[in-house]
Amino acid sequence: MGKRAEVFFAEAIKQSSQYEVIAQNLQLIHKKQTLGEFDFFLKENSTQQLIHTELVYKFYVYDPRFENELDRWIGPNRKDTLLKKVEHLKSHQFPLLYREESTTLLQQQEIELEKIEQQVCFLANLFVPKSLLQQQFEFINNDCILGYWLHEHEFTEAEYGEFQFYTPKKPDWPVEPQHHQDWKPFQEILKEVNYLLQHQKAALIWMKKDEYTFERFFVVWW
Repeated sequence: MGKRAEVFFAEAIKQSSQYEVIAQNLQLIHKKQTLGEFDFFLKENSTQQLIHTELVYKFYVYDPRFENELDRWIGPNRKDTLLKKVEHLKSHQFPLLYREESTTLLQQQEIELEKIEQQVCFLANLFVPKSLLQQQFEFINNDCILGYWLHEHEFTEAEYGEFQFYTPKKPDWPVEPQHHQDWKPFQEILKEVNYLLQHQKAALIWMKKDEYTFERFFVVWW
C-alpha cells in the first residue's frame, strides 16, 4: 500500500508546476548491507530549494484506553503506532541523510547535501469509536477521520442487516467505496469478517446504505 501511495505521489508531483522530482526510492547500500532508502528528492521550482521528502501513508484507529493522547493512535492490528512512526522518522530516516555513507550516493545524483531541506508528507486515514465520531481530537488533522471502528460483538445483524457490504483487500483500502460495484448481504460478509478476526486481522468494511450513502469502518479482533 505504501508503494502504491508513492506511485500516486510521484505522478502528482510530475503534474505540478511547483515541484520537480530529482530522484526517488534511492537505496543506501554499504558493504552489501541496505542501510535505508530515501523516498523522494524534490526541487521547488520557484526557489530552487532541494527537499528530501519522506512519504508516510497509514491507517490508524483511536483507542481511548491509553492514557496519553498520542499513544491512542494505533494500527488496526496493534502492530504499529503513530508515535513509533514519528520516532522512526526522527531517529533513523532523517539522520540517514547525514551519514558518511550517503555522500557518494548524493554525489552520483548531483544532489548537494548542504542545500537540502527535509520534510515529511504524512497521509493518514483515521478511524475512531463510533460514539466519538462528532468529537474533535487534539494534535491531528480531523479532516483525516474517514470512519469508525467496532468490536466484533457490535457488528450485529439487528443494526447492520439491512445494508450491503464489501471487505476490500489491503492494497485497495484507500479506494472510495462508492466506486465499488459488487456488494454482499450481511450474512455473507459476516463470514469473511469472522475469518479475518479468527486470524487476528482487523476487517475494513465498506457499507452501502443506499445509492448515495456509504460508510467505512473497521471491525477489530482485540
